[in-house]
Amino acid sequence: MTPLVKYSLARLGLFVIAAAALLLMPVPIDPLLKLMIALLVSALAGYFLLSRMRVQVGEQVAGAMERRVERKERLRSALSGEDDKEAAKPDEKP
Repeated sequence: MTPLVKYSLARLGLFVIAAAALLLMPVPIDPLLKLMIALLVSALAGYFLLSRMRVQVGEQVAGAMERRVERKERLRSALSGEDDKEAAKPDEKP
C-alpha cells in the first residue's frame, strides 16, 4: 500500500472516530454542527499525529515529480535529435 493511501485512510479514520464520538454524545447540538466540529478536531489531530506519514507522502510525490521531469527531458532530447549525438560521444567525467 502506498504512503498516500495509508495517509488518506488514517485521515478518514480520525474523522470517523471523532464524528462517532461527537454524534454519540447526548448534547443537544445539531448533527451537522457536530460533524463540522469533528472535521476540525480530526484535522488538528491529524496535523500532530500523522506528521511522519505526511512527510512520506511528500517524499513520494517529490520522487514522482523528479521521474516525470527526467522522462520529459529524455523525450525532448530524443525528439530534438540530441539523443543520437550524445550516444556517439564517449562518456566524459568532469
